[in-house]
Amino acid sequence: MKYLVGARGSQLSLAQTNWVISELKKKNPQAEFEIVPITTKGDTDARPLFTINQKGIFEKEIDRAVAEKKVDFAVHSLKDVPAELPDNLVLACIPKREPANDIFISKDGTTLDAMKKDAVIGTSSLRRAVQISRQRPDLIVKPIRGNIETRIKKIGEGKFDGIVLAQAGIQRLGLDVKFEKLSVEKFMPSPGQGALAIVARKDNHDVLELLKKIEDQVSRNAIEAERSLSMFVDSGCRFPVGALASQEGNNLTLNVTVYSVDGSKFISVKQDSTPDQAKDLGKMVASELSAKGIEELAKNWREKVEEWNKK
Repeated sequence: MKYLVGARGSQLSLAQTNWVISELKKKNPQAEFEIVPITTKGDTDARPLFTINQKGIFEKEIDRAVAEKKVDFAVHSLKDVPAELPDNLVLACIPKREPANDIFISKDGTTLDAMKKDAVIGTSSLRRAVQISRQRPDLIVKPIRGNIETRIKKIGEGKFDGIVLAQAGIQRLGLDVKFEKLSVEKFMPSPGQGALAIVARKDNHDVLELLKKIEDQVSRNAIEAERSLSMFVDSGCRFPVGALASQEGNNLTLNVTVYSVDGSKFISVKQDSTPDQAKDLGKMVASELSAKGIEELAKNWREKVEEWNKK
């Protein structure tokens, strides 16, 4: 049996997709796979991510190919996948999650805390931008686009003194680069960061059965809690939310932190539940965030983004 797999054409996307294929072949040595590269809006639009008022800019075209039966399933970075999928698609599999934390890379290995005043730090994320500014208000934070290798190259070229990005991408590409691991307490990651999402059609039972063979239930539980939270607070590139769920035995914990635009205010919530109540846990945390005033923070963020877009 041959399966067509949709993916972006970036090196990271292809590395992730090839890893998924290798894991599937371990379970099904007779199966064949062909990667179908698909260009997305996020690949062609060079603007900072927060200025693009559209969800799923890195996955919409690929999932459309799944829905139209042009490919059998698609492999995504899970944080790029909207909390709600089209009715005929399903989040069929979540393999074992990579580390969810962010990292800091500088030209000479200097840590973020040791960077000189007015050093220029690049990030593609509003969440990371405000977290950097809270940690080091004397640094200059600027948006950076491009694949991981391109961003690292810009440090060597002197365009940036350092960059903040996800550790998972570095690991999946197998890059030999020195970095500082940032704590999830100070740099709470985006919901789903470090995890992969495999999307398939609900009625494609053979594919669903195939993909379930590489599902990691602990990763699934954590992701269900984080995605449930995202759905109820409508987080994304225009309203940054840090969220990370972790499981110890039969206890699932969800930590969430949201910041004001200037970073001066923040709301943190931490709640526990059982793994089988993961979606309810996300909803409960969202409810507590609402009671603590998250709507006002979200409103201010979106107003600020609209202001930036008009400049």
